[in-house]
Amino acid sequence: MAPGAIFEEPNVAEPFNGKKDGLALEATSDAIDDVNVLKAALKVKNGTATQEEKDIYEASTFDAEKDKTQFRQYEEACDRVKNFYREQHEKQTVAYNLKARNAFRSKVRAELTIWEAMEKLNTLIDESDPDTSLSQIEHLLQSAEAIRRDGKPRWMQLTGLIHDLGKLLFFFDARGQWDVVGDTFPVGCAFSPKIIYPDTFAANPDSNDSIYSTEHGIYTPGCGMDNVMLSWGHDEYLYHIMKEQSTIPDEGLAMIRYHSFYPWHSQDAYRWMMNDKDEKMLEAVRAFNPYDLYSKSDDVPKVEHLKDYYLDIIDEYIGKDKKLKW
Repeated sequence: MAPGAIFEEPNVAEPFNGKKDGLALEATSDAIDDVNVLKAALKVKNGTATQEEKDIYEASTFDAEKDKTQFRQYEEACDRVKNFYREQHEKQTVAYNLKARNAFRSKVRAELTIWEAMEKLNTLIDESDPDTSLSQIEHLLQSAEAIRRDGKPRWMQLTGLIHDLGKLLFFFDARGQWDVVGDTFPVGCAFSPKIIYPDTFAANPDSNDSIYSTEHGIYTPGCGMDNVMLSWGHDEYLYHIMKEQSTIPDEGLAMIRYHSFYPWHSQDAYRWMMNDKDEKMLEAVRAFNPYDLYSKSDDVPKVEHLKDYYLDIIDEYIGKDKKLKW
């Protein structure tokens, strides 16, 4: 079943009415990243990390000196992460995802250039903690600069620069944190035991649905990831925007859409969904993953020194001063 072919009258529950605490959202997001670093370190230590072969698929080198084997068990992660996933796993249902997508298509929330969107994202933290030491633009530049240092293509540098811009969703339709950040997974079929904290899906009503609880659910083997509805959040939101309003190649779009789909790109879950295109996209996402996981510890980039360089890449793949519909 292709999610793009499903339409209902928009009927999303009222948006989250509490204070939009950007600092709390980013603290959760950072804690989630920490857990994924721990999981990746465990994979490296066990000798199962993959090496890519060429171009974007060459193994990253910017992180060669970083020790990825020093880790604590991610199952002992902080309560913030466990509580977050408990709520996300309970509320990310097929019904919610259909409503979120219909609401997404029903209106334009803002018209912003990429750089304006990055500056808007800065206020996610600034409103909660004006003294924070690292802005959102600086964090995005860390990913982009790591990709640039490794000599990867300009479109991949752009992908690193914008991959988290979907967090703007928190300003618009979010009902909390659970539909903005976190690892993603398909809805409409059985939840894989390879998803983090799988036991917490017990409270999700889809777990007891006669169709959604089956292995293949509403899908057919080999249907292709383009036809799969992934849990709604910043990845899906930005993917749909860039797919329609940029010339970023499929590999870059896959990096945006799947960078939080850890059960797939790190645990080999849901392979039965894949078609030939997805095999290539999977390797692209794996090539991008180190730049997402390990760039936060890099030096803080100077925005004023890099802005013109990245504006030129934005012009190339999105358009000069083009205001995107968000």
